[in-house]
Amino acid sequence: TMSLREHALSLFRSAVGTVRPAPMLKRALKLQGEGCPQLLVNNRAFPLKRNLYLVGFGKAVLGMAAAAEEILGDRLVRGIISVPLGIQESLQQAGMQEMLLKPHSRIQVFEGARNNLPDSEALKGANAIRELAEGLTADDLLLVLISGGGSALLPAPIPPILLEEKEQLTKMLASRGAAIQELNTIRKMLSLLKGGGLARLTYPAQVVSLILSDVIGDPLDIIASGPTAASSHSIQDCLQILTKYNLLHSLPRSVETVLSSSPTKPTAAEHYSHVCNVVIGSNTLALAEAKHQAEGLGYATLMLSAAVCGDVGCVAELYCQLIRLLCLHLAGLVEGAQGTEVRGNLLQLAAELDIPGLNMAEFLRAVQGLEPLKPVCILAGGETTVQLQGTGKGGRNQELALRVGLGLHRVQGVEASSLGRCDVIFLSGGTDGQDGPTEAAGAFCSPELVAEALQEGLDAEAFLSNNDSYAFFSHFQRGRHLLVTGLTGTNVMDVQVILIRAT
Repeated sequence: TMSLREHALSLFRSAVGTVRPAPMLKRALKLQGEGCPQLLVNNRAFPLKRNLYLVGFGKAVLGMAAAAEEILGDRLVRGIISVPLGIQESLQQAGMQEMLLKPHSRIQVFEGARNNLPDSEALKGANAIRELAEGLTADDLLLVLISGGGSALLPAPIPPILLEEKEQLTKMLASRGAAIQELNTIRKMLSLLKGGGLARLTYPAQVVSLILSDVIGDPLDIIASGPTAASSHSIQDCLQILTKYNLLHSLPRSVETVLSSSPTKPTAAEHYSHVCNVVIGSNTLALAEAKHQAEGLGYATLMLSAAVCGDVGCVAELYCQLIRLLCLHLAGLVEGAQGTEVRGNLLQLAAELDIPGLNMAEFLRAVQGLEPLKPVCILAGGETTVQLQGTGKGGRNQELALRVGLGLHRVQGVEASSLGRCDVIFLSGGTDGQDGPTEAAGAFCSPELVAEALQEGLDAEAFLSNNDSYAFFSHFQRGRHLLVTGLTGTNVMDVQVILIRAT
C-alpha cells in the first residue's frame, strides 16, 4: 500500500498535471474549416478574416505558445512572447521538450524579469508586443496568452516614469506586506499596457485572451495586471493603498506627475467590445482533478476553498484546528467537549480570515456527514502572505507546512490528543514548482515532525522567527520533507492536501 506521503504527492501531481499548458490549450482552442476558417475558443467561433497573430507573457506562456502553435499551424503569421529569464534552458535541461517552440517557430521569444522583477530585457519584450499590437487592423485577430508572472514580464511604464522608479515602488510595497491585488492595482495605474492598455492599443482588431489564473477568484483585471481587461480600479484606490502603507509622501516626482494626470474613473466597458477573455486554467480546475483522484484512492474528500488567503500563521492555525477536528471525528470523539471547542475555534478563525466563498458552518456540517473510519482528504488552494522578519531562506508553502507542524506539536503537548490515534500528512506546494528562492515547491509535515527535529537539536520556532523554513527541512535526510518537483511550466497558485486515517 502507498503511504499517505505518496498519496499526497500523487494528488499534488494530478492537480498540476491538469493545468499544464498542452492539455489546457487542447481543451480550449481549436482551428476549424478550410474555406472560411475560424478559431473555436471553448466552442465560441471567431472568423479568421485576414491574419492571425499571437502575443503572450507569463511564467507558463512558453508551453502555452508551443501548444498554440501546434494547433494553429500555418495560420499563425507571427508571434512575440515575453517569458522568465532562463526558462528555455531550464525546460530543455528538465527534458520538457513539449514546452519548447520548434526550431523554425514563427514566435519570437524575449526572456527577462530576473527574480520576477521587471528589467530592461522584459521592457524590450513589452515594447515589441506593443508595436505589434499597434499595427493591427480590423480584419486581424490577436490571440493573447496570459499567465501569472505576466506583470513583471510586460513592464512599460507611462513616461516620464523610469522602470527603476516603478520597480523601487513595487519593492517598497511588497516589503511592507502589500497583497498581490494591491501591488497590481498600483502597477496598472503606472503602465501603458496593463489595466486594459494592451486591448485599447489593439483596437479595432479582434482580441482573444486565453488566461491561466494565478490569482484568487480569477479576476480578469488583476491576473498579470489585466492587460486585456477593463480595470475596475480608479486613482482613488491607488491613493488609498499608498496611504495605507505610508508611501504617499515619498513617491518619485515622475510617479506623482502620472498619478495627478490619471483619469479619475475606470475606462468604460464598451471600449472592450472587441475583446474576449477566457480563463482556461485555474486553482479550482486543479483541485477538482485532485478531488477526482482522491476519491479514486478511497478517501472521503472535502474541498475547503480554492481561495485560501491571509497571514500564513493564521492559515496554519486554521489547518491545525481542521486536523484536530478530523482526528476527533475518526476517533468517535467529535461530539465531546474537545469537539465543541475546536468547532468554535474554526468558526472564529474563518471569520477572521474571511476567505472568499468559504462557509465554515456548511463545511462543519459536511464533516459531520463523513462516514466513520473512512480515511479523509481535505483539499484547498490559494496563496498566503508572509511578513518577512528574518534573513532565512524559504517560501510561503514551506513556512506554512512548518507552522502547521509546530501547531500540531503544541496540541499534542497539552491534551490527551486524538492526534495519536491517526496518521496525518499535510502538504503545501506551489503549482509552478517554485517556493521562494529555493529549488523546492513546498513541504510535507506530520504531527511528529517537530518532536523529531527537537531530538536532532533543531528548534522549529527559531527557524520560523528567521523565516528559514527551507534550512529546517533541509536538515532531514535526503530532504524527505521537502516537495521537489522541478519547474512545472504552469502556475495556478498553491495547493494544500491534508490526508488523515485512523491507525
